[in-house]
Amino acid sequence: MMKNFNKSFNKTMLAVAVTLASSQAMAAGFQINAQSATGIGRAFAGDAVIADNASVLSRNPAAMALFDEKQLSMGLTYADVQVEVQDVFVNSNLGELHYGSVDDAAEAKIIPNFYYVSPVNDKFAYGVAMFSNFGTGTDTTDLSNNIVAGAIPAPIDLLGKTEVTTINFNVSASYRFNDNFSVGAGLDVIYGSGTLTRGGALPSAEGPQHVDLVDVDAEGIAFGGILGAVYEINADHRFGMSYRFSPEFTADGTVNFGGTDFEEINIPLPDIFQVAGFHQLTEKFALHYTAQMTTWGDFHEITVTDPVEAQLKKYAWDDSWLFSVGGTYTLNDSWTLRAGYMYDQGVVGEVSSISIPDSDRQWYTMGATYTLSKHTSLDFGIAFVRGEETHLTEQSAVLGMVGQTPGLGADLGTVHATTISNATYYSMQYNYKF
Repeated sequence: MMKNFNKSFNKTMLAVAVTLASSQAMAAGFQINAQSATGIGRAFAGDAVIADNASVLSRNPAAMALFDEKQLSMGLTYADVQVEVQDVFVNSNLGELHYGSVDDAAEAKIIPNFYYVSPVNDKFAYGVAMFSNFGTGTDTTDLSNNIVAGAIPAPIDLLGKTEVTTINFNVSASYRFNDNFSVGAGLDVIYGSGTLTRGGALPSAEGPQHVDLVDVDAEGIAFGGILGAVYEINADHRFGMSYRFSPEFTADGTVNFGGTDFEEINIPLPDIFQVAGFHQLTEKFALHYTAQMTTWGDFHEITVTDPVEAQLKKYAWDDSWLFSVGGTYTLNDSWTLRAGYMYDQGVVGEVSSISIPDSDRQWYTMGATYTLSKHTSLDFGIAFVRGEETHLTEQSAVLGMVGQTPGLGADLGTVHATTISNATYYSMQYNYKF
């Protein structure tokens, strides 16, 4: 059996690498909600219209019309992400073949932000910002060198490092028509970078041999935009909405698979629509909420171009909604307290992925603002994000070819795994009113 397997594999190594294009590629698996400490503390409920500091610029440029003085906000969020990939196995005529688990498939990240809002007069305001809307990172390389039953490799075309990072540089303006209605618009300059590796050990007569199937390292710049509006019933009750247009992102670099180097990889980013409300119910307590839809259904394929165009990966993701509700309580002149809850839908539909584990998530958050002076305040936020245990299957081109060897079983290419993703966000922000 070992001899037949080696011969079959060596003859079709190029075909595996090309087939890999339709079974795994670089992708953004979830949306980042870490734009501010105040937002994290209230589960981003009402963030498109509360406008208690300059970080509202990440959600709705029209809300700058609510400011009557210049404001600066900047902060850091530490995202402690825990992704577990448990019990990766395949079925064969030899029984279940298990490759093990990865308890720490994601790395913690530090996510910065910066916002500045400047009213020009009682009609116009402008602002600049830096923040992130999308990113993902997992690493299952530890499983890629496992060989079971003496001759069957791990599904190395599904295992490795996947990382995508985007940063928005935004400039926006707002205009107030009257006491009730304001609009805003902004331009996003989006910097993105991505890394993808796929490979691992394959059995041979000389012993395990390491093979690199895919090596991607690319970066680029794209342009998007945002439109927003605010309607104020009065000083205590208002509503906001915004629509962020995201581009198809083109990154330049090297995308190597099947012995061919491509120069560009094209990744469609989803649009984001949200509506929010704010209601000051008493002198001390306010209620606020948000509904947000992200068009992950637009994330239907990834392609590469130059020297030729090819489809790397076809997806079947779904548009997703999140719903959040929060409360803010003014304790005294120094302390403001907040808390929130969010239900965040997963994006993965019919096609699941070990490298992009995803599920519906529950957010439980709390935060506070400490006012140091008339001009200066500090925000603190913490969020406990809990995902669901997800049982998934994914097709491995490598094991599918191995399964053609007589006696192993035709279902060898179907990889089973259980994933769970949790996170804890710690955020701090500095605010200054000029």
